[in-house]
Amino acid sequence: MSIIQQHTSATLSDAWRTINIDALTEDSCVNFDTSTLHPPQPEISEAEVRQLAGQVRQLLRGGDPEGALRGCLDMPVYNGTDAAKDAHLQTITEVLQSIKASEMSPLLKNIYASEGGSEALDVLMKYIYKGMSSSSPSARTPSKVTPQSTGGFSQVGGRPGANEPTAAAMSVLLSWHEKVVDVAGLGCIGRTMTDCRRV
Repeated sequence: MSIIQQHTSATLSDAWRTINIDALTEDSCVNFDTSTLHPPQPEISEAEVRQLAGQVRQLLRGGDPEGALRGCLDMPVYNGTDAAKDAHLQTITEVLQSIKASEMSPLLKNIYASEGGSEALDVLMKYIYKGMSSSSPSARTPSKVTPQSTGGFSQVGGRPGANEPTAAAMSVLLSWHEKVVDVAGLGCIGRTMTDCRRV
């Protein structure tokens, strides 16, 4: 056996490590239960989401957009069916679209200044990103493609106006994204991206 083979076989075995170093490190996951980092989330059914949507619509009709938005953000659907999550996203998008642009910043500042406001804006940012991902062209099924004659050039594209509701929703979500970052800061984006809880 050559020296290279002896050295390789000696370094590949784990017999030399007799002490569990992870047990001696305070920050190691061996020393604490990682499931305690976030408390377990209750499962929310689609019926509960529909009931909340009715209450939110009543608040909107009553002229309380802040209460409507706060009601949606107080009950994020982390644990539920896809139908419940989509229904809640639809309710939040409806609330966001019903609020005037001039009311956005004061409303967000009021929520941020209240107890639990930072977490509420983090939840809002999660729903904004989810709305953007479901409104993006890559997330949808492609629309019917029809060739259009353009005087000597061939152009293939969707029917005009087919994506107008999607573009309007995306525009609203982008406006809200800007306002949330203005109020809560860039840390809101980092917390949203690193949180293991998904809406």
